[in-house]
Amino acid sequence: MNKLAQLHADIDARVQTILEDRADWLCAKGCDNCCRQLAEVPQLTLAEWALLQQGLQDLTPDRLQEINNNMATLNQSRPITCPMLDLRAGTCPVYVQRPVACRTYGFYVQRDKGLYCNDIKARVDDGTWAGVVWGNHDAIDQQLADLGETLSLTEWFKRWRTANKGE
Repeated sequence: MNKLAQLHADIDARVQTILEDRADWLCAKGCDNCCRQLAEVPQLTLAEWALLQQGLQDLTPDRLQEINNNMATLNQSRPITCPMLDLRAGTCPVYVQRPVACRTYGFYVQRDKGLYCNDIKARVDDGTWAGVVWGNHDAIDQQLADLGETLSLTEWFKRWRTANKGE
């Protein structure tokens, strides 16, 4: 198993533990709040981008053009909405290949950076979900450092579209 696959397996195990203890956890199909309220454009390692490309290659030309248009207007407002998000369905068309930042959101925290779901934090703070054992996102970041160059999603996408224009 490669390093990224192992990291995904570790994240999935943490997520499963939290979900087993809390069937009413907010992170599930139908909740796309985090995708609509990004603090910044996601950063991906080379390994994450390689995986994400596999998902992109399966999309229709129309969907890719929609993502391209979303990328072009991404930095014009705050909060940022993920350019991959299908706004009509509220789903991610590359969910299986999604980056680590997406896999960990809501289950791991970096409190000093505000990288956590405010809806979940409110339930923890008011005692509804007392005793949640969050994953440590700093440890995840250390593992990501070994997975190649890190660039923004927009930069990776731009490079990919430029390289594939001749096809």
